[in-house]
Amino acid sequence: MSEKNLTFKFCDQVVKDFEHVVKHPIVGKSSVYYTGVDLGTACVVLAVVDENYKPVAGAYKYADVVRDGMVVDYIGAINIVREMKHEIEEKLGTELIYGAAAIPPGTDELDSGAVKNVVQAAGFELTSVLDEPTAANKVLRIKNGAVVDIGGGTTGISILKDGKVVYIADEPTGGTQFSLVVSGAYKMPFAEAELYKRNPENHKDLLPVLKPVVEKIASIINQHIKGYDVQEISLVGGTCCLTGIETIIEKKTGIFTHKPENPMFVTPLGIALSCTQESI
Repeated sequence: MSEKNLTFKFCDQVVKDFEHVVKHPIVGKSSVYYTGVDLGTACVVLAVVDENYKPVAGAYKYADVVRDGMVVDYIGAINIVREMKHEIEEKLGTELIYGAAAIPPGTDELDSGAVKNVVQAAGFELTSVLDEPTAANKVLRIKNGAVVDIGGGTTGISILKDGKVVYIADEPTGGTQFSLVVSGAYKMPFAEAELYKRNPENHKDLLPVLKPVVEKIASIINQHIKGYDVQEISLVGGTCCLTGIETIIEKKTGIFTHKPENPMFVTPLGIALSCTQESI
Protein backbone atom coordinates (compact mmCIF):
# COMPACT_ATOMS: atom_id res chain seq x y z
CA MET A 1 0.00 0.00 0.00
CA SER A 2 1.38 3.41 -0.98
CA GLU A 3 2.12 6.11 1.57
CA LYS A 4 -0.75 8.23 0.22
CA ASN A 5 -3.23 5.40 0.48
CA LEU A 6 -2.10 4.73 4.04
CA THR A 7 -3.31 8.25 4.85
CA PHE A 8 -6.86 7.10 4.25
CA LYS A 9 -6.66 3.78 6.10
CA PHE A 10 -8.69 5.15 9.05
CA CYS A 11 -11.41 6.47 6.73
CA ASP A 12 -11.80 3.23 4.81
CA GLN A 13 -11.95 1.18 8.02
CA VAL A 14 -14.58 3.43 9.65
CA VAL A 15 -16.75 3.29 6.52
CA LYS A 16 -16.39 -0.50 6.41
CA ASP A 17 -17.37 -0.74 10.08
CA PHE A 18 -20.40 1.48 9.47
CA GLU A 19 -21.59 -0.60 6.53
CA HIS A 20 -21.48 -3.63 8.83
CA VAL A 21 -23.44 -2.05 11.70
CA VAL A 22 -26.15 -0.77 9.34
CA LYS A 23 -27.04 -4.44 8.85
CA HIS A 24 -25.87 -5.68 12.26
CA PRO A 25 -26.22 -2.98 14.98
CA ILE A 26 -23.98 -3.29 18.02
CA VAL A 27 -26.17 -3.40 21.10
CA GLY A 28 -24.07 -2.52 24.12
CA LYS A 29 -23.95 -0.42 27.24
CA SER A 30 -22.64 2.86 25.95
CA SER A 31 -23.44 5.73 28.30
CA VAL A 32 -24.35 7.98 25.37
CA TYR A 33 -24.94 7.81 21.63
CA TYR A 34 -24.21 10.48 19.04
CA THR A 35 -26.07 10.73 15.73
CA GLY A 36 -25.04 12.35 12.48
CA VAL A 37 -27.96 13.40 10.27
CA ASP A 38 -27.10 13.89 6.61
CA LEU A 39 -29.97 15.35 4.57
CA GLY A 40 -28.76 14.59 1.08
CA THR A 41 -30.41 15.48 -2.22
CA ALA A 42 -30.88 11.82 -3.12
CA CYS A 43 -30.42 10.05 0.20
CA VAL A 44 -30.96 10.71 3.91
CA VAL A 45 -28.42 8.98 6.16
CA LEU A 46 -28.30 8.58 9.93
CA ALA A 47 -24.99 7.43 11.43
CA VAL A 48 -24.79 6.52 15.12
CA VAL A 49 -21.60 6.22 17.18
CA ASP A 50 -21.09 5.28 20.82
CA GLU A 51 -19.34 7.10 23.68
CA ASN A 52 -15.97 6.20 22.13
CA TYR A 53 -17.14 7.48 18.73
CA LYS A 54 -17.21 3.99 17.22
CA PRO A 55 -19.99 3.18 14.70
CA VAL A 56 -22.76 1.11 16.29
CA ALA A 57 -25.79 1.59 14.01
CA GLY A 58 -27.14 3.44 11.02
CA ALA A 59 -29.80 3.68 8.37
CA TYR A 60 -30.33 5.33 5.02
CA LYS A 61 -33.24 6.00 2.71
CA TYR A 62 -33.41 7.42 -0.79
CA ALA A 63 -35.74 10.43 -0.78
CA ASP A 64 -36.64 13.59 -2.65
CA VAL A 65 -36.88 16.05 0.21
CA VAL A 66 -33.79 18.12 -0.61
CA ARG A 67 -32.87 19.72 -3.93
CA ASP A 68 -29.62 21.51 -4.73
CA GLY A 69 -28.73 21.43 -1.06
CA MET A 70 -31.99 23.05 0.06
CA VAL A 71 -34.84 21.45 2.02
CA VAL A 72 -37.91 21.52 -0.26
CA ASP A 73 -40.14 19.05 1.59
CA TYR A 74 -39.91 20.10 5.23
CA ILE A 75 -42.58 17.74 6.60
CA GLY A 76 -41.32 14.85 4.49
CA ALA A 77 -37.78 15.38 5.76
CA ILE A 78 -38.94 15.42 9.38
CA ASN A 79 -40.97 12.24 8.93
CA ILE A 80 -38.08 10.36 7.29
CA VAL A 81 -35.55 11.36 9.97
CA ARG A 82 -38.05 10.59 12.75
CA GLU A 83 -38.87 7.16 11.30
CA MET A 84 -35.20 6.25 10.90
CA LYS A 85 -34.48 7.50 14.43
CA HIS A 86 -37.21 5.27 15.87
CA GLU A 87 -36.04 2.33 13.78
CA ILE A 88 -32.51 2.58 15.15
CA GLU A 89 -33.73 3.19 18.71
CA GLU A 90 -35.71 -0.05 18.58
CA LYS A 91 -32.65 -1.95 17.42
CA LEU A 92 -30.38 -0.45 20.08
CA GLY A 93 -32.98 -0.51 22.83
CA THR A 94 -32.31 3.07 23.83
CA GLU A 95 -33.26 6.65 22.98
CA LEU A 96 -31.08 8.69 20.62
CA ILE A 97 -30.87 12.13 22.19
CA TYR A 98 -27.99 14.04 20.63
CA GLY A 99 -27.81 14.83 16.93
CA ALA A 100 -25.65 16.90 14.62
CA ALA A 101 -26.18 18.00 11.03
CA ALA A 102 -24.35 19.51 8.08
CA ILE A 103 -25.13 21.80 5.15
CA PRO A 104 -23.43 22.59 1.83
CA PRO A 105 -20.64 25.17 2.33
CA GLY A 106 -21.73 28.78 2.08
CA THR A 107 -25.45 28.06 2.55
CA ASP A 108 -25.67 28.71 6.29
CA GLU A 109 -27.68 31.92 5.86
CA LEU A 110 -30.00 30.30 3.30
CA ASP A 111 -30.86 26.90 4.72
CA SER A 112 -29.20 26.17 8.06
CA GLY A 113 -32.42 27.13 9.85
CA ALA A 114 -34.47 24.56 7.93
CA VAL A 115 -31.91 21.82 8.56
CA LYS A 116 -31.78 22.67 12.28
CA ASN A 117 -35.57 22.59 12.51
CA VAL A 118 -35.79 19.22 10.74
CA VAL A 119 -33.32 17.60 13.13
CA GLN A 120 -34.95 19.13 16.20
CA ALA A 121 -38.50 18.35 15.05
CA ALA A 122 -37.46 14.73 14.54
CA GLY A 123 -36.68 14.54 18.27
CA PHE A 124 -32.97 15.29 18.57
CA GLU A 125 -31.16 17.81 20.73
CA LEU A 126 -29.10 19.58 18.08
CA THR A 127 -25.46 19.95 19.11
CA SER A 128 -23.70 21.07 15.93
CA VAL A 129 -24.21 22.25 12.35
CA LEU A 130 -21.15 22.32 10.12
CA ASP A 131 -20.43 22.39 6.40
CA GLU A 132 -20.40 19.02 4.65
CA PRO A 133 -16.78 18.84 3.42
CA THR A 134 -15.51 19.89 6.85
CA ALA A 135 -17.63 17.15 8.41
CA ALA A 136 -16.22 14.64 5.93
CA ASN A 137 -12.69 15.56 6.95
CA LYS A 138 -13.43 14.35 10.50
CA VAL A 139 -13.18 10.90 8.90
CA LEU A 140 -10.68 11.63 6.14
CA ARG A 141 -8.23 13.44 8.45
CA ILE A 142 -6.59 15.37 5.63
CA LYS A 143 -3.98 17.89 6.80
CA ASN A 144 -3.25 19.56 3.47
CA GLY A 145 -5.51 19.08 0.48
CA ALA A 146 -9.07 19.43 -0.74
CA VAL A 147 -12.24 17.61 0.24
CA VAL A 148 -14.75 17.55 -2.61
CA ASP A 149 -18.29 16.56 -1.64
CA ILE A 150 -20.28 15.75 -4.79
CA GLY A 151 -23.90 15.41 -3.79
CA GLY A 152 -27.10 15.22 -5.74
CA GLY A 153 -27.43 18.92 -6.44
CA THR A 154 -24.15 20.59 -5.59
CA THR A 155 -20.40 20.11 -5.39
CA GLY A 156 -18.87 21.43 -2.17
CA ILE A 157 -15.15 22.10 -1.87
CA SER A 158 -13.10 22.64 1.29
CA ILE A 159 -9.38 23.38 1.13
CA LEU A 160 -7.35 22.50 4.20
CA LYS A 161 -3.95 23.71 5.34
CA ASP A 162 -2.34 22.26 8.46
CA GLY A 163 -5.66 20.57 9.23
CA LYS A 164 -7.67 23.79 9.18
CA VAL A 165 -10.21 24.87 6.56
CA VAL A 166 -8.91 27.94 4.72
CA TYR A 167 -11.44 28.07 1.88
CA ILE A 168 -14.92 26.73 1.12
CA ALA A 169 -17.13 26.90 -1.97
CA ASP A 170 -20.27 25.30 -3.36
CA GLU A 171 -21.31 24.97 -7.01
CA PRO A 172 -24.67 23.78 -8.46
CA THR A 173 -23.47 20.67 -10.29
CA GLY A 174 -23.86 17.08 -9.08
CA GLY A 175 -25.81 13.86 -9.37
CA THR A 176 -28.93 15.58 -10.68
CA GLN A 177 -26.98 16.54 -13.80
CA PHE A 178 -25.79 12.93 -14.10
CA SER A 179 -29.39 11.72 -14.04
CA LEU A 180 -30.49 14.29 -16.61
CA VAL A 181 -27.76 13.13 -19.00
CA VAL A 182 -28.65 9.47 -18.45
CA SER A 183 -32.33 10.26 -18.97
CA GLY A 184 -31.60 11.94 -22.29
CA ALA A 185 -29.05 9.42 -23.53
CA TYR A 186 -31.14 6.36 -22.75
CA LYS A 187 -34.58 7.93 -23.39
CA MET A 188 -35.89 7.06 -19.94
CA PRO A 189 -37.81 9.07 -17.31
CA PHE A 190 -35.71 10.99 -14.77
CA ALA A 191 -36.78 8.75 -11.86
CA GLU A 192 -35.80 5.66 -13.82
CA ALA A 193 -32.47 7.27 -14.75
CA GLU A 194 -31.79 7.85 -11.05
CA LEU A 195 -32.19 4.15 -10.30
CA TYR A 196 -30.23 3.10 -13.39
CA LYS A 197 -27.35 5.37 -12.38
CA ARG A 198 -27.10 3.85 -8.90
CA ASN A 199 -26.58 0.30 -10.17
CA PRO A 200 -22.82 -0.44 -10.24
CA GLU A 201 -23.40 -2.96 -13.03
CA ASN A 202 -24.24 -0.04 -15.35
CA HIS A 203 -21.26 2.12 -14.48
CA LYS A 204 -18.88 0.79 -17.13
CA ASP A 205 -21.29 1.80 -19.90
CA LEU A 206 -22.31 5.02 -18.16
CA LEU A 207 -18.83 6.43 -17.56
CA PRO A 208 -18.21 7.53 -21.19
CA VAL A 209 -21.71 9.05 -21.30
CA LEU A 210 -21.17 10.95 -18.05
CA LYS A 211 -17.54 11.90 -18.72
CA PRO A 212 -18.39 15.47 -19.88
CA VAL A 213 -20.24 16.16 -16.59
CA VAL A 214 -17.39 14.68 -14.56
CA GLU A 215 -14.94 16.86 -16.49
CA LYS A 216 -17.10 19.90 -15.71
CA ILE A 217 -16.86 19.02 -12.01
CA ALA A 218 -13.09 18.68 -12.43
CA SER A 219 -12.97 22.15 -14.00
CA ILE A 220 -14.95 23.52 -11.05
CA ILE A 221 -12.40 21.95 -8.70
CA ASN A 222 -9.52 23.45 -10.72
CA GLN A 223 -11.16 26.86 -10.58
CA HIS A 224 -11.49 26.85 -6.80
CA ILE A 225 -8.14 25.33 -5.87
CA LYS A 226 -6.22 27.74 -8.10
CA GLY A 227 -3.67 29.60 -6.02
CA TYR A 228 -3.64 26.96 -3.27
CA ASP A 229 -0.96 24.30 -2.91
CA VAL A 230 -3.35 21.33 -3.07
CA GLN A 231 -1.43 18.04 -3.05
CA GLU A 232 -4.38 15.64 -2.84
CA ILE A 233 -8.10 15.54 -3.44
CA SER A 234 -10.53 13.30 -1.59
CA LEU A 235 -13.95 12.63 -3.08
CA VAL A 236 -17.03 12.06 -0.92
CA GLY A 237 -20.79 12.13 -1.49
CA GLY A 238 -23.19 9.69 -3.10
CA THR A 239 -22.49 10.85 -6.65
CA CYS A 240 -18.86 9.72 -6.23
CA CYS A 241 -20.09 6.12 -6.11
CA LEU A 242 -19.82 6.20 -9.92
CA THR A 243 -17.04 3.74 -10.73
CA GLY A 244 -14.09 5.50 -12.33
CA ILE A 245 -15.04 9.08 -11.44
CA GLU A 246 -11.81 9.50 -9.47
CA THR A 247 -9.68 8.54 -12.48
CA ILE A 248 -11.21 11.25 -14.67
CA ILE A 249 -10.90 13.92 -11.97
CA GLU A 250 -7.28 12.99 -11.24
CA LYS A 251 -6.44 13.18 -14.94
CA LYS A 252 -8.10 16.58 -15.41
CA THR A 253 -6.68 18.14 -12.24
CA GLY A 254 -3.28 16.46 -12.30
CA ILE A 255 -3.63 15.90 -8.54
CA PHE A 256 -3.68 12.58 -6.66
CA THR A 257 -7.36 11.80 -6.10
CA HIS A 258 -8.64 9.37 -3.47
CA LYS A 259 -12.12 7.88 -3.20
CA PRO A 260 -13.18 5.90 -0.11
CA GLU A 261 -14.72 2.45 -0.40
CA ASN A 262 -18.20 3.96 -0.06
CA PRO A 263 -18.08 7.76 -0.37
CA MET A 264 -21.79 8.12 0.46
CA PHE A 265 -21.17 7.36 4.14
CA VAL A 266 -18.13 9.55 4.85
CA THR A 267 -19.98 12.81 5.51
CA PRO A 268 -22.69 11.36 7.81
CA LEU A 269 -19.99 9.60 9.82
CA GLY A 270 -18.06 12.86 10.07
CA ILE A 271 -21.21 14.59 11.29
CA ALA A 272 -21.64 11.93 13.98
CA LEU A 273 -18.01 12.39 15.06
CA SER A 274 -18.75 16.12 15.45
CA CYS A 275 -21.73 15.50 17.75
CA THR A 276 -21.41 16.30 21.46
CA GLN A 277 -23.74 16.64 24.46
CA GLU A 278 -23.89 20.44 24.28
CA SER A 279 -26.99 21.81 22.56
CA ILE A 280 -26.64 24.86 20.33
